[in-house]
Amino acid sequence: MKHIFAVYGFIGLLLFAILSVLSYGAGAGYLYILWHGIQIQTNIWFVSFFLLFTGLIFQIAWRLIKRYLNREKRKLQQVDHFNNLHTYEQLGVLWILDGEAEKQDFIEPVFEPSGLLKNIVQARGLTKNAHFAEALNLLQQSPADAFELAEIQRIEIFLAQGDAEQALTHLEFLHGHDLSPWLHDLSDIYQQRMNDLWGRFAVLFPWEYLRATQYGHLEYQAKQLWLSRLLSEFDHASTDQWQLLIERYHLQEEQIQTAPFEIKTLWLKLLFRMPEMAESHRILAIGLLEESFDQEVFYLWFQQQLLKQVPHYTSIEQQINHLELKYPSLPVFSFALWHIYMETGRETQAETLLSLYPDNILMNYLRIKSTLNGDVSLIQQLNTVFEKDANFIQVKI
Repeated sequence: MKHIFAVYGFIGLLLFAILSVLSYGAGAGYLYILWHGIQIQTNIWFVSFFLLFTGLIFQIAWRLIKRYLNREKRKLQQVDHFNNLHTYEQLGVLWILDGEAEKQDFIEPVFEPSGLLKNIVQARGLTKNAHFAEALNLLQQSPADAFELAEIQRIEIFLAQGDAEQALTHLEFLHGHDLSPWLHDLSDIYQQRMNDLWGRFAVLFPWEYLRATQYGHLEYQAKQLWLSRLLSEFDHASTDQWQLLIERYHLQEEQIQTAPFEIKTLWLKLLFRMPEMAESHRILAIGLLEESFDQEVFYLWFQQQLLKQVPHYTSIEQQINHLELKYPSLPVFSFALWHIYMETGRETQAETLLSLYPDNILMNYLRIKSTLNGDVSLIQQLNTVFEKDANFIQVKI
């Protein structure tokens, strides 16, 4: 449609130029029409542009009618071969069927004439076949207007190669790069793609992600996987990596306080492993318990309090009593208070607690433990037996 307007616009300019030359010194011309008693008096300029405008209207009408008729014809036409489909229909069929290999074989010839996308589409196919060097060479030849698309493909290659340094460098550069004007209409999709790439990088290289100067843009699932990876690899990390983790927590502490419960719980587990973060762990744990009770979170907080060189039993007991008022009839509170009473020499009160919750595994553990008279070997065996129960929590007290 734009092409039609451009052609008629050009013809209009050409007609204007010709009439201007012919009218010079001769006037606009005079035209008299008498037909069936109807008289029309005008000039050659009006008639010429009226005919041009009428031709444009007929051209547009014919194009719309033809498009409608072709569409209706295709609804009735029986498809007997894939190649008889329109290009966009072929792409749609492959997309619906998720035919990746066939899709690539079909797409590359379609984009062969495209100066903008040809190299990028070919590089994408080479990347899927692990021909990374050839794909990078092709991307070097891509036009400047497709810079962001080429960079995204480069990052895909570096992630596939496991090259964390190059992937991070290009991610950070692209993250701070101003989007090309022609991509502004797709800015939301572009940002989602960038977030997906950041998420993949964080999950593949959890400790390297801590070196990124750009952060806070991981989606929920990616963030959950990233923190889980940090937890699983924590014991193999270096002191420098632990320090980076501490710095990241302090930088994002306000955002973490408003994060989903599951994300905060994963951060809590990481903080638990770093004694220097005991205060941050306490604040985060109390915040989680005020938000919603979770037995694992409570136990992490309780254990961290008891592992201090000089536990503050009074404040611990006060916090447990506060939580018990907020979440009544939970056996884990009696379990925790029993340890507090025993450590503070209140055996009678501790003994009273043992009569509560007769069917609870935590309290059953304490009832058996109290009969062993402090025999370390027997208590360790008892712990081994109880920790095999999925409903029990690991005993480190």
